[in-house]
Amino acid sequence: MDATADELAGVVDLFGGLTREELERALAEAAYRADGQAVDDGALEAAIDEALESFALVRYDPGSQGETSTTSDGEALLVPGPTAFPAVPEPAEDLPHILDVERRRPDREPLGEAARERFVAAADEAVADDDAARLRTLVDVSYDIEAWAPVDLADERTRLEDAREE
Repeated sequence: MDATADELAGVVDLFGGLTREELERALAEAAYRADGQAVDDGALEAAIDEALESFALVRYDPGSQGETSTTSDGEALLVPGPTAFPAVPEPAEDLPHILDVERRRPDREPLGEAARERFVAAADEAVADDDAARLRTLVDVSYDIEAWAPVDLADERTRLEDAREE
């Protein structure tokens, strides 16, 4: 099963948030249910990393944001991000009935702060690399993040636009 960023977000959305390990386990179960195949671990890691890079998933550490952890061991969660259009792959629809993972409801403010921190790091990198395509993409993503969570990225957007003009 080769999952797209939106399908990864769809699986995560079934639970409100999953640890990376839980997401890998969920996708392995979905792949087995689909065609009896195993998941290619390398391809899965790359897909998750790409989804994080594109803001289709956001890594959120409830403990670091002052919120009570929603995982048994305080592990970070992956949640559907601001650029995602979550789509649940057909073999994954029954995962909430199969996996022993309770639904999570992360607070939007700390989620927004996690997305903002990740966005600032991505913007710093794009400006340092003078990556015009990434700068343009991040300007668009800034609007998505603001619509998704209570954050203001106007200053960062101005910085990106100024870097594009130089």
